[in-house]
Amino acid sequence: MKISTLARLPETGSPDLLFLLFHAAGGSAKDMSALALRLTAAYPQSAVLCVDAPLQSELDAEQRTWFWANTDDAPNSAARVAEAMPEFIAVVRALQQRFGVSWQRTALFGFAQGAVMALEAVQAEPELAGRVLAFAGRHAQPPAHAPIDTTIHFFHGLQDSVAPHGPAVDSARRLVALGGDVTADVLPGIGHELHPELIDKAISQLRTFLPKKVWREAIEQAPLISRVASSDELGSG
Repeated sequence: MKISTLARLPETGSPDLLFLLFHAAGGSAKDMSALALRLTAAYPQSAVLCVDAPLQSELDAEQRTWFWANTDDAPNSAARVAEAMPEFIAVVRALQQRFGVSWQRTALFGFAQGAVMALEAVQAEPELAGRVLAFAGRHAQPPAHAPIDTTIHFFHGLQDSVAPHGPAVDSARRLVALGGDVTADVLPGIGHELHPELIDKAISQLRTFLPKKVWREAIEQAPLISRVASSDELGSG
């Protein structure tokens, strides 16, 4: 697997965040350029890298895929995802090491098949990324557990006929039931595309959503102040 020349790095200094972008089946890293530009503008000190899938079409070198399947939700896709996963995880780890960015400050962004890979990667590997942002994607199989200290955001178009939003919502509900840190946004009037409105929603979630881990740490660090309640607070009885 190679790193696209679409890599965008801070003008000065080391990156404080690592954003890794994974395209859909039959595409290439350049398909993620609109999202990469928005992330670079919003987080200028981040390293934003669009990653090319390792498998190349025999007909077109520009068409690449993460695993071979007729559709992203083919019945046999789970086995093929599992087969592709070690290399996928190795690339994420190598990039974290290369840029000196921890897993907590790494976010994986995926569209369609790229989202499948990102979602399944944090199922397969503990402490791989602090956030996963999945566009038009779902798990290859129902998640068996919720990744610890990893926030997962689903983004989907209501009119997506290629990868309908139902399975993604089901994935989100299952993760919530397992105690996961999850959001799911389904927007009307959007089909199977990395639509600007979905990108806007993703940037908003990055900026405003407080992960459970942060809130838990804040509570744990808050000082305990012992005091006696006043008669006004207790009531006169």
